[in-house]
Amino acid sequence: MEPEASQLLIALALTLFAGLATGIGSLVAFLSRRTNTGFLSVSLGFSAGVMIYISFMDLIPGARETLTELQMVLSFFAGIVLIAVIDFLIPKEENPHEMHLAEDMNKNNRLKRMGIMMALGIAIHNFPEGIAAFMAGMRSLDVGIPIALAIAIHNIPEGIAVSVPVYYATGSRRKAFWYSFLSGLAELLGALVAILFLFPFWSPVLEGVVITAVSGVMVYISIDELLPGAERFGKHHLSILGFIGGMAVMALSLLLL
Repeated sequence: MEPEASQLLIALALTLFAGLATGIGSLVAFLSRRTNTGFLSVSLGFSAGVMIYISFMDLIPGARETLTELQMVLSFFAGIVLIAVIDFLIPKEENPHEMHLAEDMNKNNRLKRMGIMMALGIAIHNFPEGIAAFMAGMRSLDVGIPIALAIAIHNIPEGIAVSVPVYYATGSRRKAFWYSFLSGLAELLGALVAILFLFPFWSPVLEGVVITAVSGVMVYISIDELLPGAERFGKHHLSILGFIGGMAVMALSLLLL
């Protein structure tokens, strides 16, 4: 059974919103001399809490209706392997998932050569995240909106990581902003690929497989990027409060909606 057109449009809009948040990161880098580490620590922790809670309390349990235990396990770890392989293929210095503060990058002239590679790196990373945001939006708004918001929040520091090296590579803040902004469109590309290659074969079983794999992607992102990134900013307790707050807000919204 194919999804309705209205569902597709809403899910695409949520995915686009999440992806283009990289542009906010580039603006933050240029409008502020120093990164607000406390705010980022809470925000990244909050995003991790939202993603992990939804994965284990909503998405995976929902897949139990159509998948066997073995199918769920294989799908979950397939999602983890997908994002892990992408992560390992990109060199550490050019990997947007390796958190860089704007002030750190200003001290390192070697980052001048990283402009295009950083934009390419974030585009590659955003591709499976776009599928995650899109599939969450297709499931329901009460799941799709929090996931899109969580991905958007974690795209902000990635936008910083992209825009500053591009600025050093080109000397143009305008180019730096647009490279960062447009790299976020890879999330929309992920959604479009899902539509083109998955929907012709759409079925309850395939939906369960994709949703469970998306859960694996989000858990990996939370553990590999968001929580370590929050810790790197030196605000341990703020990151934990943000993490718990994200889970609590998501639990409340699922209870009420």
